[in-house]
Amino acid sequence: MSKNIKLLLRAAAGLSLALIVIAIGSYIIVAQTTTGTWEAKYRPEKEDKIHFSFSRETEKNHKNSFGSDFEFKDFQGLTRQDALGSNTKVQFSLVREAGTINCEGTFQDGRGSGTFTFTPNASFVSAMESRGFKNLSEEKLFASTTLDVTTSFVDDVLSMGFQDLDYDDIFKARIFKVTPQFAAEMTSIGFPNLNMEDLVKARIFKIDSAYAREIAGMGFKNDSLEGLVKFRIFKVTPEFLREVQAEGLVNLSGEDVVKLRIFKIDGAFIRQARTENVPITVEALVNKRIGVWSRN
Repeated sequence: MSKNIKLLLRAAAGLSLALIVIAIGSYIIVAQTTTGTWEAKYRPEKEDKIHFSFSRETEKNHKNSFGSDFEFKDFQGLTRQDALGSNTKVQFSLVREAGTINCEGTFQDGRGSGTFTFTPNASFVSAMESRGFKNLSEEKLFASTTLDVTTSFVDDVLSMGFQDLDYDDIFKARIFKVTPQFAAEMTSIGFPNLNMEDLVKARIFKIDSAYAREIAGMGFKNDSLEGLVKFRIFKVTPEFLREVQAEGLVNLSGEDVVKLRIFKIDGAFIRQARTENVPITVEALVNKRIGVWSRN
């Protein structure tokens, strides 16, 4: 993504949150248009999708770029056949509630390039102002268009009752599909009153009711979202748990299981440790793995 729209995903043992950073540019007059260039590439394995990159200069002469996969049906006037043509001249538009991106250019065997103009939708700007999101910058309106942020989607996010929402939170919800239905699902598995960052984290690590049932089936209570995130990060599965239990490690806590995964202690390692008379405990096995275990 661009310097102005950067998706920073940090999924490590430290459990740092996923962050969406959207830099605020200069405010715009709603009627004005923005110009830039586009490039596109069609990959046959994507079937009905095509990757587009839009680039433009900001008022401070910085380059702002956005890239994503789109479906052909997202565009008015562009088909798969156009993209696969030979020196095919094209004119097409991405028409969304937040604004319209009009494009023209050429495609050659699945690759295309050209220029575009972006015009924000004054009605969308007014609708956002009435909902408390005032003075939206050109960058935010352009991102709203490419991400297909709609008034109804914003209303859904607002209906979840989060405190102190800003427009960046709308982008987070759109990118990670945070909806009232997903919030209700998280409540159903024992996590009510999660904030936006929590729900984004749950989406990133694919924590839902199905995963919660899987963890419960392993004998662990879903006592915290962080605990489920750790299980996801370190790929704790029923198969792994059965493997170490078969080797004598039973009544493990969630932290014990995570330690085993961190230090790559599996059934084979436990069996080898047993031949060396290492006690079959988490602490002793970890000490052996890091080379500090001693018989004395």
